[in-house]
Amino acid sequence: MLLGLSKIIDCPGQSVTFSTDVDLSDLRYGNSYPVTEPVRAEGQVRNTAGVLMMTGMIRTTIHGTCDRCAAEFHRDVELPIDVVLVTELACEENEDEWVFPLEGDSADLDDIVRTVFVLDLDSRLLCKEDCKGLCCRCGKDLNDGPCSCQKELDPRFAALKQLLEK
Repeated sequence: MLLGLSKIIDCPGQSVTFSTDVDLSDLRYGNSYPVTEPVRAEGQVRNTAGVLMMTGMIRTTIHGTCDRCAAEFHRDVELPIDVVLVTELACEENEDEWVFPLEGDSADLDDIVRTVFVLDLDSRLLCKEDCKGLCCRCGKDLNDGPCSCQKELDPRFAALKQLLEK
C-alpha cells in the first residue's frame, strides 16, 4: 500500500496518519512461518523541519515453537516504527536500514512494515521472555518447576567434598 505524502512534503509541522494491515504469512523465520494473520500497523508521518519522520506501532500475534523449551506458543507482539523517509538516498553503499526512499511522493507501507518487523523481531522465538528451557540431562521443561537431577560436582572440588563428608 502506498501512503501519499504530497500534502506534507513541503509543509513543516504537518502530519498524515496511516493504518494498514500487511500480509506477512510468507515470511519465513528459521524453519517456521510465525505470522499467520495480518500485521496491523498504525501511526503517523510528520514533517519535522523538512524531515519526514514515520512513527507508530506494529501489532500482531506470533505463532511458533519456542527455541528454548520446544513448546508451541502464541504471543502478542508490539514493535515500534521509528523511521526516516527521504526523497532520494545520498549514498546507497552506506545505506541506513531505518531510512526509506519515497516512491515519487508516496511511502511504500508494505515494504516499511516488513523491514521494521524483521529487524525488530528477536533472533530467537521464545514462548515468554523468561523461558527457562529444558534440562540438558533429563529433558524436563524447567518452566514447570525444577527437575530432580543432581548437579555434577566439578572434579577439581572432589577433595573438598571428601573433607565435608568427614
